[in-house]
Order: sequence, then structure tokens, then C-alpha cells
Amino acid sequence: MSQQPLTPAFASTVLGYPRIGAARELKRALEAHWAGRSSEEELHVAAHAVQSADLRRLTDLGLDPSNGALPGDVAYYDQVLETTAALTAVPERFAGAIPGPVDTAAAFLLARGDAEHPALELTKYFDTNYHYLVPEISPSTTFVANPDRLVQVLLAHQAQGHALRPTLVGPLSYLLLAKAAADAPEGFDPVDRLDDVVAAYAELLTQLGAAGAQWVQLDEHALSTERGAALAADGHTVARVYSVLARAAEAGAESAGRPRLFVPTGYGSAGDPARPGHVQGELARAGVAAVHADLVRGVAPRAQYLGDLVGATLVGGIVNSRNVWRNDLRASLDALISLQAQVTSAGGALAVGTATSLQHVPHTVSAEQNLPAHLPQWLAFADEKVTEVATLARGVAEGAQAIEQELGQSDAAREARAGFAGTRIQAVRDRLAALGAADLQRSDAASRSTAQAAALGLPPLPTTTIGSFPQTGQVRTARADARAGRISEAEYHQFLRQEIARVVELQEQLGLDVLVHGEPERNDMVQYFAEHFDGYAPTEFGWVQSYGSRATRPAILWGDVTRPEAFTVPWISYAASLTNKPLKGMLTGPVTILAWSFVRDDEPLEVSAQQVALALRDEIEDLQDAGIRIIQVDEPALRELLPLRATDQADYLRWSVDSFRLAVGGAETATQIHTHLCYSEFGEVLTAIDALDADVTSIEAARSRMEVTADLASFGFSRGIGPGVYDIHSPRVPSQAEVAELVDIALTDLSPHQLWINPDCGLKTRGYAETEAALRHLVQAAQLARTALAARV
Repeated sequence: MSQQPLTPAFASTVLGYPRIGAARELKRALEAHWAGRSSEEELHVAAHAVQSADLRRLTDLGLDPSNGALPGDVAYYDQVLETTAALTAVPERFAGAIPGPVDTAAAFLLARGDAEHPALELTKYFDTNYHYLVPEISPSTTFVANPDRLVQVLLAHQAQGHALRPTLVGPLSYLLLAKAAADAPEGFDPVDRLDDVVAAYAELLTQLGAAGAQWVQLDEHALSTERGAALAADGHTVARVYSVLARAAEAGAESAGRPRLFVPTGYGSAGDPARPGHVQGELARAGVAAVHADLVRGVAPRAQYLGDLVGATLVGGIVNSRNVWRNDLRASLDALISLQAQVTSAGGALAVGTATSLQHVPHTVSAEQNLPAHLPQWLAFADEKVTEVATLARGVAEGAQAIEQELGQSDAAREARAGFAGTRIQAVRDRLAALGAADLQRSDAASRSTAQAAALGLPPLPTTTIGSFPQTGQVRTARADARAGRISEAEYHQFLRQEIARVVELQEQLGLDVLVHGEPERNDMVQYFAEHFDGYAPTEFGWVQSYGSRATRPAILWGDVTRPEAFTVPWISYAASLTNKPLKGMLTGPVTILAWSFVRDDEPLEVSAQQVALALRDEIEDLQDAGIRIIQVDEPALRELLPLRATDQADYLRWSVDSFRLAVGGAETATQIHTHLCYSEFGEVLTAIDALDADVTSIEAARSRMEVTADLASFGFSRGIGPGVYDIHSPRVPSQAEVAELVDIALTDLSPHQLWINPDCGLKTRGYAETEAALRHLVQAAQLARTALAARV
């Protein structure tokens, strides 16, 4: 039966906003504090200024500052770490260093580690390029509500007239994103601690309510994953948790001292995909005032579950917050109006929002002055997406006629994009059509191993690095000077040759076996390639946070991809001329180039991957012609793009593996192909990693203390493998003994004939003093292991 129309809690909102500042102010404040150039108080002042500017901007763009529409996704390093701090969920290995509440210094210790405490493990956040710090939970982990930072931020912004909506990872997702601590008994699952965690969340909500929070956002995005869906399938766990956390009835909210809850479920459809809307229904029945559905990667709730939304607001996440293309406003408005009729009839209300947080896109298109002239009108970054949300909310409330001008502009942009030259190049498509199975095959692994051993003459347990060396201020200044015309191209190239020569000499002195050129010419491992591929456009200010103070500038893939000329060969061949040791050519793989770009949404991703693979194949052939016999094609994002649901994974793994094999398929038998993967959980994609058929695979392993080597051994992985023995994402320098211990662990699982010794990842973000010390320990540990192996013979 039709219910009285309900006014939505808020007409429009976003799940989050970029945190680093429009000019990366937070990045600079963090790095100044870590370097000892500023106090903790100065860091807080700088962060507050960034947050205040963001909230003013969101208000100017159309979000209501008075009713909880403004997200409070405040984090210095990572939102999962903020939740760990709010729960005081300190791993026991840090207990001596963090005996009480997790303050700012303690949070940074968890994130960055020190000489005695390796940092928390980093891994990818769902299928994005954002990294989070993995909570470590055991049966004895204590959970104590620690709302101080949340309350301080809330009160500071309340004083400025902003009804901030404090944001935390929800309890179900927090435990699903966690790992069992090293001392946990076999079979322990962090979800076993759900009741204890919920009790701490309840206390947090009580204290936030007492501080005046009208709303609190608890992100339950993990309910869109395979494990999360399984957890929600019983039909009572979600309701049990949120009946504790939510108010029982609107009238009792103030007396309970608790704010109203908004629970988003982004990154796909939550719960059982055959029953879209059942999770939202359970949440609403439990008393959650506003629930969310991802309408970009997920689907709208089915009619049979809409009746559960009586008295609640459904936030339709219809604006894509993970890519930069302008929304099809007309199609979105039609979908929202249809959904509104169903929700209203069921006694609920509809609001408009984003599918996920806007942390995955840059701040604003208006900052970009050097994009190709055709491109800006096709794009929407964070600010433009907030405007789209507000525009659609106005259309839902007032009808299409109220936003007819915006609808016309949206239509015109889509028509211009579809008809623009370069979006489809027939020669590229003809080349793809002519490919056959033989183009993806190399000679067998045994033949390659024999030929490469003869050609390279490497010692047992060869040492190398992943590719990049520290990019000093001098390197960045020279690049900026060249871009601004303050130095000539010839002067810049001479500087780069000097930097390459210095890096090669340093590696010779350290005693590394396979050298790299250090990549001083590369601003970013994807953007550099985008600048040399047609069909791509790099941005100037399109920064997106990866973790902590680290931000990248994803390029925009807007058309068919071609490679006009070889571009890595001059620098790599120059480096090779400076040494008698083998030198690796360094390329970024097709999947990673796509994963760390904003890709076109008018073609299947598989087609774009094949186009990039062909461009790389041409570059590999040119490197071989220049005499380079080791070529690394990095695929750190292979696991990252893996769909969250098992039913979608096989097709992705097929085309992602095929794109890599297409890129390297022209390599000669004696050319050793390396690949590199980092900061993901690899166990579930070992079959795909093996199918890449790389001669050597280097892989992140230091923070997890070689967890992956046992998986590799169980799998029967037989080719070269380099599990990282040096965590480069922390400033701490591992001792020789620590590195040697990790080497020994690897040797218990892997054959010495297949083991390589290398860091976890590239060294671009590190300083030279720590890099030299760590690599010296790495080489010494490898030499000790070689001596021990020789003694056994």
C-alpha cells in the first residue's frame, strides 16, 4: 500500500572527497612533519585548513552544510588506519611502543614502522589503486573506543557551521579487511571478534552523539565482495550488528545519545547478487536511517526489498566516482525518477549520491590548462561530479525541465566524444583482428632457461632491484626546469645521462648482479608511457592519493592507442654501455597501464589492453635490437583489477594474462622476461601469475614475512621468483640479519636455483642514504646465503 511521501534525509551527498588538498597541501604537511621540519600541532593546523577548504567547496557546489550531507572522511594516512586508531586495535607486537590510545604519533608508527617495529602490511583497497594498512587481529586483541580525534575534528568544523558526518569503516568491513595476526592460532578469523568490535563501535557512536554529531557514516563496502556476500547471506548477521548500532526508532535517537547512521555499500552490489537490495533492506529494518546502493557497478534494489525501506532514505550512487568521464545526465535522471517512484511508493525516500568516495579522482578539471582542446568537455573530476550529483537531485525533486540546460550540455558532450577522430583508428583495429594464438606464445620455459643461463652467466641467488632509484629534489627540479623552458632539451638530456651514470656506478659499487638505469627520466611509471602513446592525455594537476603522502597522476586513455616511436631505448641502451653487467630494460605492463589510468568507458577494457600490449611489443623488439637481454614488464596491478566476485574473475584473468603474453610474445628465447607484482593478496591469482609465463617474477613479501613463498611452493611454481626482502614503503633500514632471515625463509620453500634477491618495489620514493644502506645489507645477505649453499655441496 502506498505510504505518505517521505522527505529524504539529505537530497544529495557524496561518500567522500579527495583528502590531499587541491595543491597537495596535506602531502607537503605530512612530509614536513615526518622530516622534523614542523610540529604535530602545525600538521593539525595544516590538515584543518585543507579540510575546511574542502567543506566550503562542497557547500559552494551544492551540498547542504546543515544536515549531514558533508562527508567527514578525515584521514592523514589511510581511512582504515583511522578506524584502527578509533578502536585502539593495536597489534601486540606494538604493545610496548603504544601502551595507550592511538594518537597521531602512534598512528604513524603503525603506518611507517621504525627500527624495532615493521609497519603494518599495505594492500590494495578492493579493486582500486588505493592502498590501506591491514589491521592485525588476534583472539587477544583489545578494542577500546578512542573517539578523541573524531570528536576534535567534528567540533572544529561545527564551529565553522559545517554539520560534518564523521566517517569510519563499518565493523563488518573492518574485520573482513583485516588479517589474522602472526600469533593467532591456526583457523582463527578476525570476524570471530565481531561482537567485541561492535561493542567498541557502539561506544564510539554514543560519544560522537554526545559531541553533537547528527550523522555518522559507516562504510560497509566489503559486503560487495565474495566473503562479504557470504557473511551477509545468512540473513541475520547484518541486522544483528546494526540493530545494536542504530537507533531503534527515530523518536528515541536523542535519548539514546546516538546519531543517525548512513551505511554505504559501494564497489558493486552488496550481498547476494541474485537478491539486490536485501542488504539495504536488512540495514533499514535494523534502524539505519540512510542506506546506499552502487548504481554504477551494482544494480538498483529489486521491488520485493523496497518495502523494507519504510522511513529510510536510499542514496542512489549513480555518479561514477572512480573514473573521469562526464555523466550521461539524461539516462541517469530517467533511472533515478523510475527508482524514486518505487521507493516513495514503498514508504522510503530517494537521495542522489556517488557510487563510492571521490577519493579516486582528482579535484577539478578547471585546473587543467594543457589538455587537448577536445577533452575537457568530456570530463568530470571530483568537483564536477559533486555538481552532477546536485544537478540530478534537483532534477529528481523538480523534474527534467528544471535542469534542461544541463541535460542539453551533457547530450552535446557525448555526441562530440563519439564522433571525434582518434577514438577509433582502423589500422589499429585491423592489426588486432589479424592476431592469432601464436602471437601469445614463446618457446618453452626449459629452453629459455638454458639459453638465458648461457647468455647472462649469473651467480646463484642473483641480486637486483625493481627498477627505479630515488628521485631526488635535483631530479625533480631538472624535470620541472625542462618543462618550463628554463633549461634546454640538450641540457636536460645531459643531466639525465649524468644521473644514469651515477646510478649505474653506485650499483657496481654495491655489488648488485643485474643493474637498472634508475629511471630518472620518468615522472611516473604509467604517466611516462602515456606521454609517449597516442590516444592518451596526461594531466598536469590530476593528483590522486595512493596512500599516506603518496599521490599519482593517472593519465586519461581517451582513444585508440599507438606508439609513434621508441622512447625507452635511448636511456636504457646508454646505461648498458656503461657496464659489463647485465642491465634490465624497464617497461610497465598493459594491465597496470590501464589500472593506473582513467580508461575509456566506450570500449571493453580487453580491447584497450590489447592495443597497449601491441605498443609494448614494438618497444620490446626495439630493446632487443639495441642488445638488451633482460626486460622487465611490470604488472603490479594484475591482482588489483581482479573483480570482487568469483563469477566475474575468470574472464578478467583470461584477457589480462593474454595481454601480457601478447606484449612479450615477440621476445627471443635468450631474452629473459621479468615481471613484478606488489601489495596485493596473491594466493587467489597464482594460476594467472604462472600463466604469464615470465622467466622471473618479483613479488612483494617483506611486510608479510614471506607468506607468499609457501603458497608458491604449494602451487609448484617452477620459474624464477624474487620475493621482496626489503620493504621500501617504510623509511626504516632492515639490518643484514633481518634480510638474511627473510632469505632463509624463502629458501625453505623455494629452490635456490629459482630464487632472486630484491626489494619489494621500486626505490623512487626513498632517500639515497637509506637506499644504499638497505641494498648493501641485501647484497651481503645474498652473499652469506651463497656461501652457505656452496658449503652444502
